Amino acid sequence: MSGSDSALLLRDFVNTYDVQCDIDEFGAPSDLGGWLSEHGLAAPGDRADEFDLGIAVALREGLRAAMPARREPCDRPDHLDGLLAGLPLRLSLDGPVLVPVHRGIRGALAGVAAAVVASDADGTWARLKVCQEPTCRWAFLDTSKNRSRTWCSMRMCGNRTKTRAYRERQRVSD
Repeated sequence: MSGSDSALLLRDFVNTYDVQCDIDEFGAPSDLGGWLSEHGLAAPGDRADEFDLGIAVALREGLRAAMPARREPCDRPDHLDGLLAGLPLRLSLDGPVLVPVHRGIRGALAGVAAAVVASDADGTWARLKVCQEPTCRWAFLDTSKNRSRTWCSMRMCGNRTKTRAYRERQRVSD
């Protein structure tokens, strides 16, 4: 399973903030507009403002918090429902799919919200997870057969977590 376009869009959107390095791809409204345009959600001439940037960051972090970790139920932040209500969608029978009511940056962000429904419909929403390494929190698509993946990378985050646990066991036993 490679993942749907909607799931990959959501993963990429959440990963615009690198928790570990504290690097935000949405440092300015123009960065947000450029990212949405590059991903086909906004027209090249659409301009974001500070308010749009605030909505995008809140949506990104709300989605990060809502992505299921392991098999635990979705822990949706309280403000996410209100935020999503401000990004109206309508049903189009061409698919059928949800499409943004408005154009521009706000419509593009509504397109990100519509990707949640599309990825849930194709079964990939449950496979979108956030790395359990507290310093990482990178979003990834769990393509393992039994959906048991915990870290974005076993080589990096998995190794860190296991090494830390090993050292803690050694410290306690000494």
